[in-house]
Amino acid sequence: MVENLIELDKKHFIHPTSSIQQQQTDGAKVIMEKGEGIYLTDNYGSVYIDAMSSLWNVNVGHGRKELADAAAEQLKKLAFSSAFSTFSHEPAIKLAAKIASLAPNGLNAVFFTSGGSESNDSAVKLVRHYWKIQGKPERRKIVGLKRGYHGVAAASTSVTGIPEFWGMAGHMMTEITHADTPYGSNTERAIASFRHTIEVEGTETIAAFIAEPVQGAGGVLIPPEDYMKEIRSLCDEYGILFIADEVITGFGRTGKMFGMENWGVIPDMMTFAKGVTSGYIPLGGVVVSDHIHEVLKEKSAGTLFHGFTYSGHPTAAAVALKNIEIMEQEGLVENSRKMGSALLKGFQNMKNELDIVGDVRTMGLLGAVELVQDPETNKRFPKELKAASNVIEALHERGVICRAVTYENTDIICFAPPLIINQSQVNTVVERLQDAILSVQKHLE
Repeated sequence: MVENLIELDKKHFIHPTSSIQQQQTDGAKVIMEKGEGIYLTDNYGSVYIDAMSSLWNVNVGHGRKELADAAAEQLKKLAFSSAFSTFSHEPAIKLAAKIASLAPNGLNAVFFTSGGSESNDSAVKLVRHYWKIQGKPERRKIVGLKRGYHGVAAASTSVTGIPEFWGMAGHMMTEITHADTPYGSNTERAIASFRHTIEVEGTETIAAFIAEPVQGAGGVLIPPEDYMKEIRSLCDEYGILFIADEVITGFGRTGKMFGMENWGVIPDMMTFAKGVTSGYIPLGGVVVSDHIHEVLKEKSAGTLFHGFTYSGHPTAAAVALKNIEIMEQEGLVENSRKMGSALLKGFQNMKNELDIVGDVRTMGLLGAVELVQDPETNKRFPKELKAASNVIEALHERGVICRAVTYENTDIICFAPPLIINQSQVNTVVERLQDAILSVQKHLE
């Protein structure tokens, strides 16, 4: 049966963000059959700890009957109804209100999408529309950060600051530029890079700056404590809108409901997806400030020609409402903070014992371990040794699924387990990670 599925997979399924050639040679790496809590089970019966929440998104864990029931109930009542032409329905209305109640102060209006890429594309279009209707159509440029990741649609690919994502089809949009990240540097130099970008591009041409509170796909890069406040201040100085990409960091992932809360910084727009439904059904969106909403209400005349078939999907909204209810009832935001601290302690103890472990970091249940040849100088391994990738394979053999980030010759191992993880499970992840690193280290010396 499994062999038949592997052949069907090769013949008919083009996988996202995968090697097509590797798929044809080796078949699917694993075919998952079921999930429960923090665990996934494949078709051979092997059980894995899902230490990445699949794609940073299964926040409440796998197999939650409450979410299946919420979907089934809504499907029987009103599975789908369009939200175009001001048609509406109760689940989307209630979800928009609920998200507004959770969002940073002053962000109260929500545009729904099907996922993160659509959300970031929508944010780009909305900020350009915002300036256009105020008689400033020249303010179209978007400034992102190097190593930032914002998705794979047209605008979101272009604002992503990871060149590997541009190689497939080239830049999809113009009027996009990137400033330096504070990773491997500091706030002063990163802010100077942003200011230089503004001055070179021309203040009057820049619509918005976009950044993740923590750069997830870039390697779980946590900014210095003062960075976000400095960015907010610089955006205010030049009248540039600040878009916070909370697709990964939203809904408890960083130990706060939204990542920007860790620095007390309020953006002008906030994009979300992933954890809003814990991946049980596709949903995303953009939350805009009251100021932006007021401008849209006053000056956006006629039809807003932007929307997706599934914007405000009633079943997705119903699942999201139940998902948020679970998070609140079970205190998962607080558990993310506590277990993130436990994970960091485990990483730090491991760093003290292993020669090739460099920087370790967590913010809530977003964590990373960097592998380096020399922790004192931060000298990196030669790319051909594939240090992080080999550790990921060793972890897979030990029943843990996580992710390597190797851009710019880094060897970063990323973690984002479900927010329901407990202390014993955290200990198991750390123990298996240490064992995996030890098994690989002997081949790196």
